[in-house]
Amino acid sequence: MELRHLRHFVAVAEDRHFTRAAERLMVSQSGLSASIRALERELRAPLFVRSTRRVTLTEAGRALLGEAERILAQVRAAHDAVAAVQGVLRGTLALGTEQCIAGVYAAGLLAAFRRRHPDVEIRLRQSGSLDLAEDVAAGRLDLAFAYRTRADSDQLRSVPLATEPMTLLCHPGHPLASAGAALVPDDLAGHVFVDFHPDWGPRRATDAAFAAAGVRRKVALEVNDVHSLLDLVDENLGIAAVPRHFRHKREALSALPVQGTGGAVYETVALLPPAQATSPAARALLELL
Repeated sequence: MELRHLRHFVAVAEDRHFTRAAERLMVSQSGLSASIRALERELRAPLFVRSTRRVTLTEAGRALLGEAERILAQVRAAHDAVAAVQGVLRGTLALGTEQCIAGVYAAGLLAAFRRRHPDVEIRLRQSGSLDLAEDVAAGRLDLAFAYRTRADSDQLRSVPLATEPMTLLCHPGHPLASAGAALVPDDLAGHVFVDFHPDWGPRRATDAAFAAAGVRRKVALEVNDVHSLLDLVDENLGIAAVPRHFRHKREALSALPVQGTGGAVYETVALLPPAQATSPAARALLELL
């Protein structure tokens, strides 16, 4: 098995198309097809279901994809490690982040990193914490700033950044705005909530806190960005239970602490692969942080 076979396989799996993958890799389509066939012969299993319109992974292909991505990530890390020993940090830094992470200002951090390491190509992807954790574990990202959604494992470790309590945001004209004191989950039962999609870290933490308190809540409005959430609350279309620092993004909203949720319910972390697989670029970014 050759590394180029794995690179070709991952490219086809990502693009779901042989022609597009060949163009991206700058190889001939016939050469790409021959590479995939060689890999299939060695593994004695078909990796793709081919049709005139699209290409999909077989069960064997899905099993190989995660391992292939991890192998290629480790190869990149090995090249970068040798370069780092030679005094040159180069290669690629693939970073993921969820929106509005407490404890890190991603834009300023990346700007400082670029000034210090101009030969490193920076790639940034924004997504929900659940997806980011899977991408780091699979080797698709070098590290990610996210809310903790899962325990550490053999493929994923975390470095704590910050913890925050739950805060309720509501329109000043909402009945809860005049409560004048800290709320408990029972006070919020029956109210309409605005919240993020279920793969977002704050949503998962909020769901867990309310479930632990035995309170069901109605999330009628789901969004995938902070500004839309604040806009909907600002129009009095619902209330939102969010990390405390969100309140500073819309000062006109009423903000009340929520007690009885286990203290600091939102924990932000840097997600990394195992120490031996962590790239020099990822380590350099953490040093700046």
